[in-house]
Amino acid sequence: MIEIIATCESLRQAKQLLAAGVDTLVFGEETFGLRLPTDFSREEQAALTALIHQAEKTAAVAVNGIMHPEKMKLVPEYLAFLKEIGVDRIIIGDPGIVYIMKKNPELALPYVYDAETLVTSARQINFWAQKGAVGAVLAREVPFEEMKEMAPQLQIPTEVLVYGATCIHQSKRPLLENYYRFTKQEEDADKKRGLFLSDPQDENTHYSIYEDSHGTHIFATNDVCLVKETGALAQAGFTTWKLDGIFAPGENFAAAATVFVKARNLIEAGAFTETAAVDLQAQLTVLHPKKRGLDTGFFYVDPKKIR
Repeated sequence: MIEIIATCESLRQAKQLLAAGVDTLVFGEETFGLRLPTDFSREEQAALTALIHQAEKTAAVAVNGIMHPEKMKLVPEYLAFLKEIGVDRIIIGDPGIVYIMKKNPELALPYVYDAETLVTSARQINFWAQKGAVGAVLAREVPFEEMKEMAPQLQIPTEVLVYGATCIHQSKRPLLENYYRFTKQEEDADKKRGLFLSDPQDENTHYSIYEDSHGTHIFATNDVCLVKETGALAQAGFTTWKLDGIFAPGENFAAAATVFVKARNLIEAGAFTETAAVDLQAQLTVLHPKKRGLDTGFFYVDPKKIR
């Protein structure tokens, strides 16, 4: 079966996503999770988990930051909290968290391995499967031709981004803060500002940028949309699809999830056609934020051209 995973920004949106047919909701707090739409309080995380379980769906919490020593000290207490509220699985990227769970079995939770751009081979994914991972998140830079070769070797479900923004750079350094200090400006650098960088040689570039406790995050100009390619993904064996709403807020994101649920239903019914794919793409284009473009990311890139 095809699993559809989506981030959520509020309890209200979570209800909409669950009603749309999403199987797994991802949430968390900014201290531990990377690039989440919302920094949820502990009370909100507990309420979200209860809501998701009430709908008989899966609650996944992002604990995928690079945990520098000051944050790693906080991880055990957070894992204990997540165990207490009954979270189904966590998403991690720092092996130190695996070590903590191994050393303290009472804190252990099923985990999905997500090391961002580093997850590029079946060998690496299977290594973490042998270490206990129940799933992995494939790097967004892997072309489909390589994915097809990888698929038969994979031992655990491997998540693919089918809709949403792609981070192309993260630095622990507060680059915006440093810039504002150098230019003697007092400005906020968080996501709400809607800041972006633009290549002086290409006026169409729009690299969204913001800072938080994990450092500086820069995103690709266009967001990924693979709804037309979902049939090929499913045929190749990639049936874990991720929708990331960090820059696609509100009801439109929930409506976008509905479009992917339609694609899943058509695929599972053997009725996914080129005409249907074009129609679903058109629906998503209308729902997508006007200031953000859409493309297929690395999907069609020739692997020989990637260095």
